Amino acid sequence: MDKKLDQLKTEYKNIQIPDELDLIVERALLKGKKKKKNGYKWVAGTAAAAVLFIGGLNISPAMASTLADMPVVGSIVKVLTFTEYKVDKDKYQADIKVPAVSDLKNGDLAQSLNERYLKEGKELYDEFMADMKELEDDGGGHLGVDSGYEVKTDNDQLLSIGRYVVNTVGSSSTTMTYDTIDKKNQILLSLPMLFKDDSYVKTISENIKEQMREQMKADENKIYWVSNAGLEDEELTELFETINKEQNFYINNEGKLVISFDKYEVAPGYMGVVEFIIPTEIISDILVSDEYIH
Repeated sequence: MDKKLDQLKTEYKNIQIPDELDLIVERALLKGKKKKKNGYKWVAGTAAAAVLFIGGLNISPAMASTLADMPVVGSIVKVLTFTEYKVDKDKYQADIKVPAVSDLKNGDLAQSLNERYLKEGKELYDEFMADMKELEDDGGGHLGVDSGYEVKTDNDQLLSIGRYVVNTVGSSSTTMTYDTIDKKNQILLSLPMLFKDDSYVKTISENIKEQMREQMKADENKIYWVSNAGLEDEELTELFETINKEQNFYINNEGKLVISFDKYEVAPGYMGVVEFIIPTEIISDILVSDEYIH
């Protein structure tokens, strides 16, 4: 851990940080090393996080950062709000919460996830700031982004984290991204690895179409862009045909596969993000095992 702390410190020396913040980093590192000798390994991890935290804090004066713990996720893994970018300026608002996963035994996996979360959060913030400047140069306008995360699944086997981004420019769009982690085997799951072959794409797609039609029959307020559902402008609409091999998904606490679509992806905007629980009996024969889905 000491070597990792030293490596992080070296990497972040290239970031221009105010003198008073350098002092905070030094204290965090020294405190982490000292407490580790007394057996408190989690403090050393916090010191490492402090280096990243301070490095990110210099990105913008408008950025607020926190390492406040969220509720413990299972007995192994914990989810933190690592960094928060905030902008509140006239008609421009941004609130971007970047999660971090801690206490994974697979350190490489945790580092990979956290680096991706941090990179995506920074890119989202930079994009917002660029768009805000462009709008201001053109005379002003309204712009907003709200990004955060929620724990979708938390049990002895699995942790599923859903991360959302809501962009507001006139109307709003919402995207979701999920990561499902096997906490016992310390691996990140993908949709293809759950199945024996690619036949799951057609099987799941056909079931989702059936669910769409059934929901529309049962509730006139629900609309999906699917064939043979009585749509008035079906010929003018891009109808849902199939999921992609890497479709957004998570596995819920009941061990069911949940397929997710972003706002506007398969339905009008007022439907928001939509999810479909796939009956296990229709995919049981093509699953690699019943370890995750049952």
